[in-house]
Amino acid sequence: MEPKDRPGDRPAIIDVPFWRFLLYFLYLGALGFGGPIALAGYMQRDLVERRRWTSEEDYQVGLALAQLAPGPLAAQLAIYLGYVRGGILGATLVGVTFILPSFLMVVALGILYLQYGGLWWMRALFYGIGAAVIGIIVRAAYKLTTLTIKRDVLLWIIFSVLGVTTAWAEEEIVWLFLLGGVVALLIKAPPERLLQLVRHRGVHLSLVPWLSLTQGLKAPANAETMWQILWFFTKAGAFVFGSGLAIVPFLYGGVVQHYGWLDDRQFLDAVAVAMITPGPVVITVGFIGYLVGGLAGATLAAIGVFMPVYLFVIIPSPWFKRHGANPQVKAFVDGVTAAATGAIAGACVVLGRRAIFDAPTLLIALIALAIVWRFKIPEPLIIAIAGIAGLLLFRG
Repeated sequence: MEPKDRPGDRPAIIDVPFWRFLLYFLYLGALGFGGPIALAGYMQRDLVERRRWTSEEDYQVGLALAQLAPGPLAAQLAIYLGYVRGGILGATLVGVTFILPSFLMVVALGILYLQYGGLWWMRALFYGIGAAVIGIIVRAAYKLTTLTIKRDVLLWIIFSVLGVTTAWAEEEIVWLFLLGGVVALLIKAPPERLLQLVRHRGVHLSLVPWLSLTQGLKAPANAETMWQILWFFTKAGAFVFGSGLAIVPFLYGGVVQHYGWLDDRQFLDAVAVAMITPGPVVITVGFIGYLVGGLAGATLAAIGVFMPVYLFVIIPSPWFKRHGANPQVKAFVDGVTAAATGAIAGACVVLGRRAIFDAPTLLIALIALAIVWRFKIPEPLIIAIAGIAGLLLFRG
């Protein structure tokens, strides 16, 4: 029997078995489309308003922490809510339950891509999907810009610098990304205490013919490549602020430009896979990891990108409740968020040059942009329609 609320009281929190909490995040990870902002909205609607399994205060603290820390917002919020309900074990179980469904989906898509990526119908699907993804990302970049930067001149300058440099260099320049946070901190909230402190002081194995442990697009990945996968995606999880799409320029710089694991087209396909699967957008790393190093590569990529996310939630949670309103912390995050938004805008230019190369792809991208701009149509449906259009229009 649910507790009754007296007039003027806050809604009473319903204490349900933890397995039901986990079951909800399994459901959200399997069917939660729409990106990080939508997933965070589902949690607020379902857990706070409808079911009352979580208090509004805990939700707001978790959301603020997720916005401050690097990594995917939705996954961090889910892990924090698990931490509130069940401590470190609760955070761990919720994180795994939330991420696992979409991870399995992208691995399955990676298997199909690896085996059938050379077939015309597979290339035709991604011919249309890749163009539609550009339209969706452009809309997301615009929405994120209006929400985070608003009329702040300093943040617009940081945004512009990162947008131009990312588009020009075709990769994310990490030191500029972090510099944006430092500049905003020094100008908007100079940390006097900090200044005073400074003054004083590889074997190839196959499970079955179509599911390989280490076989990627090019060859079986050796031990060195596996370490590179783990290290690179750990950096991605530890240093990328903003929404799920904020990781795109960082991944492009490493996966395509630095290591050469994928080409431009394959990278766009990986972004498209993230858009058509539920759960956190950043799960695209599982698809990329599979293309590079099979199942082992996918697993290491997922562990690498989500481990910092997990640690950034459970370690600072007690401290954040006391110091989350600190002006220096807020100023730094404002600067980094502006830089992340600028990098996303620059990535739109870089990826657009690869995905839009003829009249049909331009038309698909513009139609997708118009649809997401004007109507509230689920992105997976747009991607599916774009795939069908690719089948009809592809002539490669």
